[in-house]
Amino acid sequence: MSQFWNERFSKSEYVYGKEPNEFLKQEIENLTPGKILFLCEAEGRNAVYAATLGWIAEAIDFSEEGKRKAELLATEKKVSINYKIADLQEHQLPIDNYDAVALIYSHLHEDFRSSVFEQAVKSLKQNGRIILELYDQDQVNFNSGGPREKEMLYSLESAVNDFIILEFEKLSKDIIDLNESPVHKGPASVIRFVGIKK
Repeated sequence: MSQFWNERFSKSEYVYGKEPNEFLKQEIENLTPGKILFLCEAEGRNAVYAATLGWIAEAIDFSEEGKRKAELLATEKKVSINYKIADLQEHQLPIDNYDAVALIYSHLHEDFRSSVFEQAVKSLKQNGRIILELYDQDQVNFNSGGPREKEMLYSLESAVNDFIILEFEKLSKDIIDLNESPVHKGPASVIRFVGIKK
């Protein structure tokens, strides 16, 4: 799988663009900057944006090419991020460490997704937030990106089950007009969630 993403990210253009995800942007602009973790961060557009707002931004992915381009983007924006290469099936997140964890199109197989999300919750400090935007299972009806396999897609029920321990601030299933890049463009069915650790 890392070979697939390394090949995809090896080109000079940024596959998902250089601008942050709109939902993430809206959410973190209203928060006091702290320490934030991005899971499955690809080429770094969201982590770099957070860093420009004063967040201490960490990122995890298993693509060396993604890390390389994220660091190039950070240099371009005159910020720094801490980007780790790791397999989330094996990597252990620190406990009570982050003010926010962002899961922006972090499509993990359902066999281990819940355990990764459980770790993400445990890695939050008190009053820390999970910020999530993932393609819903109905995304198979659209051509605006995302996995084609249902087990890689998400649902409102999954969000409730995975994050029931949190205080729900936002949870919705929306049809949005996605315009992030040529591969994330057009009508899309997404789950959006913000939960707070109390």
